[in-house]
Amino acid sequence: MEPVTLTTPRLLLRTVGPQDADAVYAAAQDPDIQRWTTVPSPYLPEHARSFTRQMAPDGWANGSMFTFGAFLPDGALTGMLGITMRSMGVGEIGFWAAKEHRGNGYVTEAVLAASRWAFTRLSVGRVEWRAEVGNAASLAVARRAGFTIEGTLRSAVDNKGVRRDCWVGSLLPSDLGLPSTAPYVPAPS
Repeated sequence: MEPVTLTTPRLLLRTVGPQDADAVYAAAQDPDIQRWTTVPSPYLPEHARSFTRQMAPDGWANGSMFTFGAFLPDGALTGMLGITMRSMGVGEIGFWAAKEHRGNGYVTEAVLAASRWAFTRLSVGRVEWRAEVGNAASLAVARRAGFTIEGTLRSAVDNKGVRRDCWVGSLLPSDLGLPSTAPYVPAPS
């Protein structure tokens, strides 16, 4: 699939390329990004180059991962998000915010735009969110974006060689007022 560009009232969401390696590298120096995400730690310039030159473009090309940088009109990188295809009709969203742009709602705005796109253009019927237990900032974004928090999965994420428990939540097309791509029959109450 060719990369797409999405817009929101305040952001431009586009894939990242070699021209973004320095901005990705600078943002990923934040200890919180290195602690709570699966980016390498320490995060080196070659990691940013590999991510922007190979990993992000390859994900688009083979339809496995759709990565978006969230940029302000002045070109500043506010954060990064990706939707990784986990199974037929299920994408898992992951995201981080650049330290200097936290608390402005940019990531929530980007998550909602990317999820709408996945529901309407990829025929995704469920966007799943996971975060290591304790990552309160990620949980806050998921809640503001309307995810239903479904529980805790034991030993469900591997972060830098350590198995950890994670929270899991989901967003369905109907949560955003969109039609589902397949019939859905919820469990009885």
